[in-house]
Amino acid sequence: MSEVRTRIAPSPTGDPHVGTAYIALFNLCFARQHGGKFLLRIEDTDQTRSTPESEQAILDSLRWLGLEWDEGPDVGGPHGPYRQSERMDMYGKYAMELVEKGHAFYCFATSEELDEMRREQIAKGQTPQYDGRGLKLSAEEVQAKLNAGEPYVIRMKLPTEGVCEIDDMLRGKIEIEWSQVDMQVLLKADGMPTYHLANVVDDHLMKITHVIRGEEWINSAPKHLKLYEYFGWQAPVLCHLPLLRNPDKSKLSKRKNPTSILYYKRMGYLPEAMLNYLGRMGWSMPDEREKFTLQEMQAHFDLKRVSLGGPIFDVEKLSWLNSLWIRENFTIEQLAERIHNWAFNKETLLQALPHAQSRMNTLSDFAPLASFLVSGMLNINEASFAGNKLDIEKQKEYLQFALWRMEALRFWDRDNIFNELKLLADQMGIKLKDALAPIFVAIAGTTASFSVVDSMQIIGPDMSRARLRHAVNALGGFGKNKQKELDKIYAQLGKEQDETAEAPQE
Repeated sequence: MSEVRTRIAPSPTGDPHVGTAYIALFNLCFARQHGGKFLLRIEDTDQTRSTPESEQAILDSLRWLGLEWDEGPDVGGPHGPYRQSERMDMYGKYAMELVEKGHAFYCFATSEELDEMRREQIAKGQTPQYDGRGLKLSAEEVQAKLNAGEPYVIRMKLPTEGVCEIDDMLRGKIEIEWSQVDMQVLLKADGMPTYHLANVVDDHLMKITHVIRGEEWINSAPKHLKLYEYFGWQAPVLCHLPLLRNPDKSKLSKRKNPTSILYYKRMGYLPEAMLNYLGRMGWSMPDEREKFTLQEMQAHFDLKRVSLGGPIFDVEKLSWLNSLWIRENFTIEQLAERIHNWAFNKETLLQALPHAQSRMNTLSDFAPLASFLVSGMLNINEASFAGNKLDIEKQKEYLQFALWRMEALRFWDRDNIFNELKLLADQMGIKLKDALAPIFVAIAGTTASFSVVDSMQIIGPDMSRARLRHAVNALGGFGKNKQKELDKIYAQLGKEQDETAEAPQE
């Protein structure tokens, strides 16, 4: 049997997600169980959303948890480069190979034509999907369009009848009707590959033997298996792990739970406890013990012990497990070192002191001034906001919109934060001072703190967003109907923002 090779392939388009760490952990344990290799590949074909900062955050957070990879963008390896953006010159030739073999075709349909096609399908009660119009062009018509320089994408051909059988390590045989599978774009008009082509090509060239990923990819499996067949390559073994769920059984999402690994690091969770908890997501040790190390998990790992029921990511249960680790696994000296490294280190002090110094008469003034910088969720309620000028509902609305703006912010620094908060206040017709008052309370617990945008830069995006969310909930949150209404208002503000950005300069 060939060497077992697994991989994790995150996109660097936001905060590092606990779901990424969960999938990475199971891939690592499976590879180690079989004496194989575990790879990390960065899938950054989405050049508009991918950032080097996000990539670094992924690497840092996985390392913080104690996960190590044998090959990757930072450690190298024989099958690099390990960033898709550095492999761009290779995907086009594979797309053309499929065209030449008759397994893919040129599609010249404009986005307007495709939108019209989908509208008509929806009006008829059909599932909106590509109707195969590009396949109706003759070879002469295709050549004429190419000669005329018309823009095109390359799509893969797919059967329209019968079923695709997927052999899944956990689920056995899965059947998906080909009529439900869309003719996927493989190469976009700008020559960039889509996820599906790049993923299959990279997995083949990197000799991946087992693709262990979340169950949301089950519907993509027919396209991927068909691509392997078209290329004449051996497909990897597929395994689709259950998705992490909120306590209400919905898919784990940042609207209901903090999902960034960096948030949990910032909150003071131990990496050992976090990894232990992720290991319990749908899997258990043979002796059912709750507490175990990564080494113990690797020694006893068996993928067949994974339960298909959606594992619940419960922060209260994580906190309980973390408390066991704090009490049972550390001497006082070790705990002192962890606390020092976590928040009371020189780097944190150097960020906080420039803002606190002018407000200090004695050294003992520092702790009350800066305690919110090393706290978790603040003890705030509606009374905390009562002294602010705006009424409570308007404060809550501004906090919610500010949270959404902060979630969309790609580069986290004080100027960007300030510009977004000011723009939002302008769009809502609120004075900046009045708009920032609830932000002060949400972030620092009081309006008497130093600059709130500096505070947000220091505590970082994950904790800032979590505190804004906590503040909205402290004010009672929003019901479903109100949430829908807010979504519409916010979307309209976004349109105004776009129109302002596109307006000609005087």
